[in-house]
Amino acid sequence: MTNTIHIEEELHSIPKKIRVKENLHIIFWLLKDLSWAMLWKPIGVIMFIPTLILSIIITRQTRNIKSELYHNLAVTSWICANGYWMITEFFWPENVNLRYFASIPFSIGLSFILFYYLVYFPKSRKKRNPVN
Repeated sequence: MTNTIHIEEELHSIPKKIRVKENLHIIFWLLKDLSWAMLWKPIGVIMFIPTLILSIIITRQTRNIKSELYHNLAVTSWICANGYWMITEFFWPENVNLRYFASIPFSIGLSFILFYYLVYFPKSRKKRNPVN
């Protein structure tokens, strides 16, 4: 005799058009970071633009799914920080102190994640599963 446990979970799905954008976004992001690592300045700066734009589009399109929204806001903040850091290393390598300003958008992204997991998620979980 086997014991089967059924767990009811709320599922959400991402439409295919958004998933395609997410996958393209990853390609742009990898090309940007590869260009940064290889010191290909023009390609790195050019790839930063579609990476950021797609991140903003994906964030906007997933705004009705709160878990996706907060994670995508964090990703967008991360890309801003990452792009800023890349550009300062490309064009002002002698001024290493400029990179510390990247901590601002990194911290903003972290604050979105912390808010989601420490505030929003516990409250939404209580609403879905009230204690009787």
